[in-house]
Amino acid sequence: MANLITAANSTNTELTIGFISSAVSVLLYGSNFVPVKKFDTGDGMFFQWILCASIWIVSLVVNIILHSPKFWPLAMVGGCVWATGNITVVPIVKTVGLGLGLLIWASFNLLTGWASSRFGMFGIDPEIVANPNLNYAGAGLSALSAVIFLFVKSDVNSAPSVSESDITPLLSNSLNSQQNIVSDESWVDKLSPLQKRLIGSAMAVVAGILYGSNFIPVLYIKDHSKNNQSIYAGASQFDLDYVFAHFSGIFLTSTVYFLIYCAIMKNHPKVYPQAILPGFVSGVLWAIATCCWFLANNYLSAVVSFPIITAGPGIIAAMWGVLVFKEIKGMRNYLLLVLAFCIVVSGSLLTGFSKK
Repeated sequence: MANLITAANSTNTELTIGFISSAVSVLLYGSNFVPVKKFDTGDGMFFQWILCASIWIVSLVVNIILHSPKFWPLAMVGGCVWATGNITVVPIVKTVGLGLGLLIWASFNLLTGWASSRFGMFGIDPEIVANPNLNYAGAGLSALSAVIFLFVKSDVNSAPSVSESDITPLLSNSLNSQQNIVSDESWVDKLSPLQKRLIGSAMAVVAGILYGSNFIPVLYIKDHSKNNQSIYAGASQFDLDYVFAHFSGIFLTSTVYFLIYCAIMKNHPKVYPQAILPGFVSGVLWAIATCCWFLANNYLSAVVSFPIITAGPGIIAAMWGVLVFKEIKGMRNYLLLVLAFCIVVSGSLLTGFSKK
């Protein structure tokens, strides 16, 4: 009897840690782009590199705290996949807005991550839950919220107000400064409203699929660690041990993309100093949120955490869009958001209950 009570208490503790980690992830994922919202980031390439540098620094701290667990290079692939999706973030925010953009990519993130975990895609083992029907219903409701969000119209200003001194690239040639001053207007600013909505939505879909795939290498390592014939035999089952390798993949890939971008721009990239500190703060928030997601995966399993953590941030982002940035207006949009909120909460509850 004592053993049963101890096991039950241990399970409850794990569930509590898992759900608290999920809640922190939802809050931070829904807010991590807020620091950069009012700052022009140009075409976003410099911003994403600063963001990823900040992410890597957080992972270095985590690695030191965990006493440097074994580094598995395969885990870096997940970081490469995520960083590839991340280069679309700034164009998405400029075309469809912070709230709607995050809602779309989060929905496809949910579907990709949940399906790969539940059905064992890409060589990973399918995850079993106590109540699969509740899990299906929860994931379905979370996906349904994406359909509702698509009907929410956002009003995004094409360019923020900045002074002439703020639009001078940091890497301009001082001898030819008048010729090398680059306008803040990027390719997304030249699109029509319909083109912005179509292109922004398409990019958000692609980003969501890439985001939903980024945990697969870590899950693959964990699953194959149980096979003594595998090169991953004996690998850690604690998800947070893979954070440093995963985030290293993010920073390495973002650096490669930025160098390619610099070459394409003939060593005159659009580098804006006002994006540095906000981008760094955004990266710290994202990194903490992802560390919490790793913990949620560990204590709840990915098939439970994905629907909760990917659907929830959309509501937080929408609240920022309504209350602060005024991107979302009108009673019709407010009613749609309330309906979506109720569906997301219901889906998250069903998904959580499916674990027991």
